[in-house]
Amino acid sequence: MARVYNFSAGPAVLPEEVLQQAASEMLNYRGCGMSVMEMSHRSKIYQQILATAEADIRELMNIPENYRVLFLQGGAYQQFAAVPMNLMKNRVADYIITGQWAKKAWQEAQLFGTANAVASSADKGFSYIPDCSDLPISENADYVYICENNTIYGTKFHTLPNTKGKPLVADVSSCFLSEPVDVTKYGMLYGGVQKNIGPAGVVIAIIREDLITEDVLPGTPTMLRYKTHADAGSLFNTPPAYGIYICGLVFQWLKRIGGLSAIEARNQEKAAVLYDFLDSSDLFHGTVVKQDRSLMNVPFVTGDEKLDAEFVKAAEAAGFVNLKGHRTVGGMRASIYNAMPLEGVQKLVAFMKDFERRK
Repeated sequence: MARVYNFSAGPAVLPEEVLQQAASEMLNYRGCGMSVMEMSHRSKIYQQILATAEADIRELMNIPENYRVLFLQGGAYQQFAAVPMNLMKNRVADYIITGQWAKKAWQEAQLFGTANAVASSADKGFSYIPDCSDLPISENADYVYICENNTIYGTKFHTLPNTKGKPLVADVSSCFLSEPVDVTKYGMLYGGVQKNIGPAGVVIAIIREDLITEDVLPGTPTMLRYKTHADAGSLFNTPPAYGIYICGLVFQWLKRIGGLSAIEARNQEKAAVLYDFLDSSDLFHGTVVKQDRSLMNVPFVTGDEKLDAEFVKAAEAAGFVNLKGHRTVGGMRASIYNAMPLEGVQKLVAFMKDFERRK
């Protein structure tokens, strides 16, 4: 069977040349006689894989020396607790609620202190990003938290909030490495890699060194302390070794194609193909205000649930899979991450045009 066009929100499409390289190295990694899946994480050859991966993401993102890069486990969801456990010194933090994952992070933080919702777009079904230029930031807040790209709802912070001097913590799971970023604007950014970088099972956290301390909330488990992993170079315990290896191959792929500026241009081109069609279509409609649209996740509807279901079924039969919207919102969603080729979006739009003509 030919490969399909996979529009899944995650785990998601990976670059074919990365998959081919991993396949070629599966049984014998660069002459060592074994698979990366089989090798000790304490071996020199694996430690080189890890060191190269860190060096490459530092280069791609221009990460300053006073930021640590940690390869972690537990999914982004685990960070909903780890962030307040490590950073909520005053037991106060401010959260901007722009979707389900920001809401869940805010709810989790309430277990550890006062988590204030200082802005929200829930009033319009999370279809926009609220004005964050002058928020009521708490004087004693330890950090301000956002989910930068909202996978379910297809919104994106194109301008970061004014945190009034407080560290910004951002979940960037679904926009990780999709465009250049200024890391110095964040105290911490983190994301699960399964959307844009690698297979499920790895979380990458980039944290300013002054925020990594032994001063954590009482009862914080050893494994949830950032200092534990920073001091051990992400090798405190057995890491998700093969997943990190795949991430490293993706970093090298991004470098080969020109880095984050080049991938941003590709992503803008792909998104324009789909959004331009949605804006001109009489049948399909986007659900996000234009200025807050994501380049990564594009939700759309026909306005008729039965027709939505018919479209998803027909699209899957034609080789366009995982277009069904999240169960909480319905409709359709095309996740067009870095590894989705332009051709995939063009062919999807051609299919949508044909579907519309037949209705």
